[in-house]
Amino acid sequence: MQIYLPIAEVSVNAFLLLGLGGLVGILSGMFGVGGGFLMTPLLFFIGIPPAVAVATEANQIVASSFSGVLAHVKRKTVDFKMGLVLLVGGLAGAAVGVQVFKILKAMGQVELLVTLCYVVFLGIIGSLMFAESLRSIRRAGKPGARPAPRRQHNWVHGLPFKMKFRTSGLYISVIPPVLVGVLVGVLAAIMGVGGGFIMVPAMIYLLGMPTKVVIGTSLFQIIFVTGFTTLMHATTNYTVDMALAVLLLIGGVIGAQIGTRIGVKMKAEQLRILLAILVLVVCGKLALDLLLQPGELYSLGAGGH
Repeated sequence: MQIYLPIAEVSVNAFLLLGLGGLVGILSGMFGVGGGFLMTPLLFFIGIPPAVAVATEANQIVASSFSGVLAHVKRKTVDFKMGLVLLVGGLAGAAVGVQVFKILKAMGQVELLVTLCYVVFLGIIGSLMFAESLRSIRRAGKPGARPAPRRQHNWVHGLPFKMKFRTSGLYISVIPPVLVGVLVGVLAAIMGVGGGFIMVPAMIYLLGMPTKVVIGTSLFQIIFVTGFTTLMHATTNYTVDMALAVLLLIGGVIGAQIGTRIGVKMKAEQLRILLAILVLVVCGKLALDLLLQPGELYSLGAGGH
């Protein structure tokens, strides 16, 4: 069943969109990730313009993040004070990112920028995740092995403008959280992702936050940053396609329930290495498209002589 997407200006099979939403929902439920960094490239592959894919996927992340935050609020695992500090940087970063996006869209370079960002970030994240998963599997195979202790103090703790974060049990400078927020805001605007795959490791290893409050705090900040990003894209770039967002959301909600059930039956190390492989495959496909496209364009031009 073909459906016309008015903003994307393409016709796509509605069941294909539901299936993609379901697939990413399953991955989200299995691996505990938002799925935006996988969904957006998949939308590229089926012919959705990058500008529309980025803005619309940001819209979908708002709903999934809100659902996740509610569960964490009940468990009291959200540091609202830290979330607000991250949010200050996130909103500033998103505003900058949307303006950069607008300029590049006018120049006709937005597709190249978005694709390059995905190749770089997915390549780095996938490689690090794969290496860490292999180390975890090796450690698990040694009965007497213990994980290396994480340092609790680093250069971050020597910076000025300190503030107490009681839920996280921290007394640190607000500068690093604001900078992390800015980076995530820019990524949300340019790549259509929640930024959790950057924010979560930064909160654990850079800020020293307890793991139990990291996910909920990250999701709390992501709701507002991606919501603001969607609003900015809709009013500045006119690239949010609600028909596309609704179909992806329906598939995602159903898929997440299935993924959660699959995830509890698998070991954490197995899940992480599977996700790492998937990320690297998507990265490879995007990189291959970038390399092959110029050759195809050249051949097309040559044939016209």
